[in-house]
Amino acid sequence: MAHLLRGKQAGIQRDFSAGLDPQLFAIDEVVRYGINSQISALAYDPVQSLLAVGTNDTQYGGGQIYVFGQNRVSVVLPLPRKASIRDIKFVADKLVSVDSKNEVSIFSLEATRILSTYTPPGGVTALLTDPTLDFALIGLQNGEIVAYDLDRLCPAPLRIPNFWKQQYPKARLTPIVTLAFHPRDIGSLLIGYTEGAVIYSFKTDKPTKSFKYEVPPGAPGGDSDPNARSVRRYPRLTQAVWHPTGTFMLTGHEDSSIVVWDPKDGRKILARTIYDSNVDEPGRAAECIASTRGTFALKCPLFQVAWCSKEHPDDTGILIAGGTPTTSLEKGLTFIDLGQTPVYATSSWQILSQHFEKPKRQHTLATPPNAEVVDFCLIPRRSPHYAGSHDPIAIIALLASGEVVTLSFPSGHPISPTNQLHVSLSYVHPFVNRITLAYVERTRWLGMMENRSRGPSILKGGAEAKHSVMRFANRNIIQSAHADSTVRMWDIGHGDEIENSKVLQIDVARAVGRSSDVDVSTMSMAGATGELAVGLSTGELVIFRWGHNKDFGREVSHTEASGFGLEMIKDRAESNVKEGLLPLTMFNGQGQVTAIKMSDVGFVAAGFQQGGLVVVDLRGPAVIYEAGLDGFAGQSRRGSFRRSNSQSHNKAEWPTCIEFGVMSLEGEEYSSILLFVGTNLGRIVTFKLLPESHGGYSVRFVASTTMEGKVISIAPLDAELGDPAEATQAAVAGLRDGLRINGVLLAVTTSGVKVFRPPAAKGAHKTWDEVFCDAAAVVRYQSGGYALLGLFGDGSARIYSIPTLKQIATTDVVHILDVRRFAEAVITPTGDIIGWTGPSEIVVLNVWGTGSNFTRSLDKLLNVEALIPPRPTISNMQWMTGTLYVTPADMDALIGGPNRPPSKRMIEQRRAEEEQLRAAKRSATAGSSSTEREEEGYWAYMQRQMQERTQNLNIMGDSMDKVEESSSNWAEDVNKFVSKQKKKAVMGFVGSKLGF
Repeated sequence: MAHLLRGKQAGIQRDFSAGLDPQLFAIDEVVRYGINSQISALAYDPVQSLLAVGTNDTQYGGGQIYVFGQNRVSVVLPLPRKASIRDIKFVADKLVSVDSKNEVSIFSLEATRILSTYTPPGGVTALLTDPTLDFALIGLQNGEIVAYDLDRLCPAPLRIPNFWKQQYPKARLTPIVTLAFHPRDIGSLLIGYTEGAVIYSFKTDKPTKSFKYEVPPGAPGGDSDPNARSVRRYPRLTQAVWHPTGTFMLTGHEDSSIVVWDPKDGRKILARTIYDSNVDEPGRAAECIASTRGTFALKCPLFQVAWCSKEHPDDTGILIAGGTPTTSLEKGLTFIDLGQTPVYATSSWQILSQHFEKPKRQHTLATPPNAEVVDFCLIPRRSPHYAGSHDPIAIIALLASGEVVTLSFPSGHPISPTNQLHVSLSYVHPFVNRITLAYVERTRWLGMMENRSRGPSILKGGAEAKHSVMRFANRNIIQSAHADSTVRMWDIGHGDEIENSKVLQIDVARAVGRSSDVDVSTMSMAGATGELAVGLSTGELVIFRWGHNKDFGREVSHTEASGFGLEMIKDRAESNVKEGLLPLTMFNGQGQVTAIKMSDVGFVAAGFQQGGLVVVDLRGPAVIYEAGLDGFAGQSRRGSFRRSNSQSHNKAEWPTCIEFGVMSLEGEEYSSILLFVGTNLGRIVTFKLLPESHGGYSVRFVASTTMEGKVISIAPLDAELGDPAEATQAAVAGLRDGLRINGVLLAVTTSGVKVFRPPAAKGAHKTWDEVFCDAAAVVRYQSGGYALLGLFGDGSARIYSIPTLKQIATTDVVHILDVRRFAEAVITPTGDIIGWTGPSEIVVLNVWGTGSNFTRSLDKLLNVEALIPPRPTISNMQWMTGTLYVTPADMDALIGGPNRPPSKRMIEQRRAEEEQLRAAKRSATAGSSSTEREEEGYWAYMQRQMQERTQNLNIMGDSMDKVEESSSNWAEDVNKFVSKQKKKAVMGFVGSKLGF
């Protein structure tokens, strides 16, 4: 009965929720952005230009594989059962993964689905593939190697035994650590065991060389502990890689030492660490870096080692993750630039040793402080060969926290993921601290195309699926604040075609003029103007506006310029941005910025934790109001459902929600621009913005009312139509013509909701039943009625009618959203909920759906026209010295058996290469002949015809001569054959007579 009276109490004569029934309330999963769990593996395919990211199985989500391409191309490949991804490999049109349950999964890039799974006979410790092979070699815990046929989707007959166990029978468990094909001779396989390495030859089916690293007594080795020098040590092997040309090989060990070997004779060339050389020689002093004098620092293990090459394969360097002291603040990647490799055949042993002992240069590729790199993925420019380390353009490094950073190679300059990587990867590049949403007009957003200098694109593969276009809807522009003080803005869409998929970026740290202690606390963007306001935890309010950078391409020093309570910061724009969101002005407040509202009509209001409120008129810009909320504490009009609390006046109070509106106050016959401020103590303060004679505006306090709980949402509504009564450009322009809006205010707190006509306290109210409301907003069903949608602490989403506040429907979303982050969720006017599912993933839900899941991507990943280049081969000198070269086709027979026919991919690739070669020849011939024919005259044409006729006759004569010669040879062969048969017959007859 109470809900029937609420409409009259609020002064509303009609039901804004008429026609809404529970059947309309069903949750659809529209789209997901971000990474569902901690990243565990990375892989890149330079042929298809795709990036694969694997995740761990955690409480936030199961292990799965993300494949990213250009722009918004993204496909998620789930595992058949809950497990963590341990390794990923691209192989032509397939993707191979190994998970924590030792299961090998094969996915199709063309069909974007799983094809098969294989459980090897033992624990999987290493996975090796090659772009030119249809097989995956799988290293096992027992030291054996098995093969899997990726084309036939079945195990291959090849099985390689544990060679280390055969050579050292007393050796304990020796699992395989790493596998690597020779860069130029695929018939040689480098096998890394925990105790050493072996080179296996497919040609001879036996190991050719073995390598075991020994540190004699008195030698420092890679250990920092001087007490360990008195004993002989055999550090366990953790890495084994080839030189880009296969001339040398390298092993990495658990004591952080790296050893270079000669694979031809098995000799050790040099043992070193990042800081020292010849660490295996007794009496050598090792450098021990520690924060305290007289102590030593432990070293991080070698997480990953890659032997990279530049454009020329002999110009190499070693990229190392790990191996640095644990006390060092700089734990980035170390690049040892070796320069041009000496010619092995003409270089002495001393020259080879000095080449690795004294590199050309060595530097650290910096990462965030105290951020440890545990893995990295190289981004080659073109070639998928050389173990993916040939001429890389960039490095994607995985940090121990689960974040990723992108660095240029070999300089190590940071690369922003903006418009380089998929927006989902930006949620871990670095982590996102908070998000907000703006509803920007479509035409305005289409014009906001940032012009920023950047390098070549990293991801260029894939093709986006087509969707319907919503041409008359505002765009949902999300703003995400990251840990590195950058804010990125992009269109999250409505599950429709995204016309402008580009990302905008601003550097807040540069705008405030410092690089540390820059934490974004809140943001607000105007949908009509595109202006952005950012509030910091240290009290700065920074305002950005779209414009052209007059200082583009050059760095300028900041000039102090203050006026009207603001500091101008236009000269702090990023030098590489020609057009975009540029810093405009900044206000320094007291305490953390707790609430911001950027209006569509040129005003921005901000609240601070010390209780302050500031209003800025951007037409100056100038501060037109600055005061504390404590001055209005005694002028509140108490709400009817607030419980008496005499101690509330002694508590600290600050704004938590701010909104601008245009409506008539109670008792007034005209409408005004109003400012509503809600606080953490449940107070709603009303201000009026009045025009002044000089063209500016002033702010005047009107009244305040008090509710129970923290104010989380304020919605001005038209009391006659139910439409939003926000301060839009059209509404403010109508004030000149006497526009009058009979409005009400719908205010939601954590404890209840109230509908009233400001500034009076009387109205309809409702308290929540034993739960708190974390987020709420007024939503509309298509072109129908309005309702109040809220997220509650019990994990439910509830919808209430307006103005009767009667519950229409409820549903649980705890299985989709993280209840602990309900307060950070955003509810849009169209009924979309953008909420967090975990630390780095958000989901878009629509409450006016059918209970369906539309998150499966229809994007295309595979480009069938992108062909894999031929594999590098051995040099002419190696071939002349007797090296037996094994082709990938030979490997098919060696691994798959002699009866295995060529795979479908190999046949198609060979056919495509032949067709491409024929087409190139035809175009070259046609081009040259057409050019000549265009330039020749009539007599030249007759002369060319006679030459061609003579040439054809000569060819015919040569052919007849060859026929005659062939006939003569054939007759001689027949005569020889007949004579031979006669001789055999005679000898057989004689032999039978003699008893033979």
